[in-house]
Amino acid sequence: MATQELAYTETEVRSFLPTGWNLVGSGEGRWDEKKGQWSATVIDNVDYDWPLEVKAAEAAKLGRLDALKAALDRVYRERLG
Repeated sequence: MATQELAYTETEVRSFLPTGWNLVGSGEGRWDEKKGQWSATVIDNVDYDWPLEVKAAEAAKLGRLDALKAALDRVYRERLG
């Protein structure tokens, strides 16, 4: 079964970024069909790069924007250690 491509606009991603964080490269990220996930790179307020990944299955379960928010929450918690 083919997985539907998942995509976010730059505005959608930026709306969930913590204050002082930014996007690296393409603000709209990229879709990886083999992994079934959308990904982008974000940079925190001390210039560390963090991978942001949203799996299509999670987006189907939670909804597109809630899955994006959950992925950013995971990145933020990982950053805090």
